[in-house]
Amino acid sequence: MELRQLRCLVAIADAGTFTDAAIELGVSQAAVSRTLRSLERALGVRLLDRTSRSCVPTTAGARVLARARHLLAEAEELVREATGGHARLRLGHAWSAVGRHTKEFQRRWAAERPDVALHLVRTNTHTGGLAEGACDLAVVRAGVDSARYGHATVGHERRYVALAGDDPWARRRSVPLGEIRDRVLVVDRRTGTTTADLWPPEQRPVLEQTHDIDDWLAAIATGRCVGITPHGTVAQYRRDGITYRPVRDAPPVPVQVIWPRNDPHPATSAVVDLLTTLYAKKP
Repeated sequence: MELRQLRCLVAIADAGTFTDAAIELGVSQAAVSRTLRSLERALGVRLLDRTSRSCVPTTAGARVLARARHLLAEAEELVREATGGHARLRLGHAWSAVGRHTKEFQRRWAAERPDVALHLVRTNTHTGGLAEGACDLAVVRAGVDSARYGHATVGHERRYVALAGDDPWARRRSVPLGEIRDRVLVVDRRTGTTTADLWPPEQRPVLEQTHDIDDWLAAIATGRCVGITPHGTVAQYRRDGITYRPVRDAPPVPVQVIWPRNDPHPATSAVVDLLTTLYAKKP
């Protein structure tokens, strides 16, 4: 079975006759007939009922036709991806994109690089979708496999504690790590930046695991637990019932851009340069 056979089947079904399909495909009517017969032999089923005036899909033909349209669309997308991939830049992230710089980054990129369309892609995985092929570069705030990925640190973000809006700590200007150890701490082990290693072994809080930013926020809103997160989350996820306060003595979180070491997107250095410039600006 070949794509040209599927194109022929679709052309006949859309045009309604072999003659019109031949005109659409730019071949002879005899070639259309031969191509359809070869497809039917390959599949072992009749695909069209022919009359002197029209061609109507059989039951099997209707199923094959629907799948053929899908396969042809996928093939066209593959060609576009292969030939025009550098005209598009997919920047992956797990939770917070580039925090408070997200809007300015998008606007400046559009103004400075109109030749490369920017798309932000959220994928809740350790590599922000890079390992899964969902993006060309990714912004991550967790550890990086430097043997597999190229990477650059573009900035740092302060840590904040996320609280229910009616939590007593919400009335404070900041909270120390030493007090947070006495609360239940909700974390995302796959993509989160918070681990028990922030505290000495004998002073670690009870951890509760979640798997997504929305679940994390929902758990915190109940008031039974708190979370610790970089400022990027504060900027991107302002929610009713959630308050953020700085953690005064916690180390900052490095924000890194990662990319495939052996096949970086041509715009990689431009992304790193722009984000480094934005993170260098004082809030």
